[in-house]
Amino acid sequence: MGDNMSKRLKLISATEAEMEERSFPNPYPDLEQGVLTSNSGADVDYNEPFDADGKVSAAFQKKVQNKIKDLLVQMEEGLKTADPHDFSTYTGWTGIALLYLQLHRVTQETSHLQRALDYVKRTMRILNGRKVTFLCGDAGPLAVGAVVYHKLDNSADSKDCVSRLLQLQRSVLSPDSEMPDELLYGRAGYLYALLYVNKEIGADTVDEETITKVVTAIIESGKNMSAEQKKTDRCPLLYEWHKKQYIGAAHGLAGIYYMLMQPAAKVHPDMQSELIRPCIDYVRHKKFRSGNFPSSLSNESDRLVHWCHGAPGVIHMLIMAYKVRSEYSLLSVQC
Repeated sequence: MGDNMSKRLKLISATEAEMEERSFPNPYPDLEQGVLTSNSGADVDYNEPFDADGKVSAAFQKKVQNKIKDLLVQMEEGLKTADPHDFSTYTGWTGIALLYLQLHRVTQETSHLQRALDYVKRTMRILNGRKVTFLCGDAGPLAVGAVVYHKLDNSADSKDCVSRLLQLQRSVLSPDSEMPDELLYGRAGYLYALLYVNKEIGADTVDEETITKVVTAIIESGKNMSAEQKKTDRCPLLYEWHKKQYIGAAHGLAGIYYMLMQPAAKVHPDMQSELIRPCIDYVRHKKFRSGNFPSSLSNESDRLVHWCHGAPGVIHMLIMAYKVRSEYSLLSVQC
């Protein structure tokens, strides 16, 4: 224990210098109570990128739009040599479809929606049924496909995608399944796909009973692991991936708790208080002085700072905790 404490103290004392090396300087002025202020005290050029009201200027918007067009051309050229078998949302063709879907949402240009459809059709031909999550499995292409077809008023193909998405729950709910619970490859990732479809198409697209079954499976798995590790009082819901209890958003506690706190998951308020809130506090107290979080409960290294492992992923859990529990002040969760 003494060695661990001394190791942690060394990490804490070195964090400020280390964090400076892991960040980029922000060249833009601060926005305080709706008024732009310059860090240097010099006059602020409100025309670029903001206007006098603190809103993004028309000139800057035009620059962004032109840059997006240039980047899309570069992206499409680069995709000519991309892995033809990677259909995932995380690193593959569904992620490109999701990009075009978002561009359509912002610009309302039908060409973007049509391009999203092109990539959806491509992914549907290469699904393999090996994974079930939104980011890395079949659930992502099927969920995005359902939304794209819905926006194109193709009800038949949209419903077919939803039907195929729901068929994946067999492996998610099977008591004999060795499926993890985390966001990238596990049950929380499948839950994300279900909630995404309901948000984009309609609240009753995926029935409440199915969502409840998935949520229950995640909670029961966490309770069992916590009891096994004798941490029920401190952390009632505990999870592991590849025999390690990760903290971050991709493989760990933060991503799972974030999903369980989603209003659409409909976890009962009493269960939120009894099971999830103590877990949020448990994770919060693992924070380094730098503001970062360890990658796992067994790791004391303040090294990884990205969405998968570290504060950039954990902060989403903390913000959701603030939204769900009003007594959590932003100061107390230290976002």
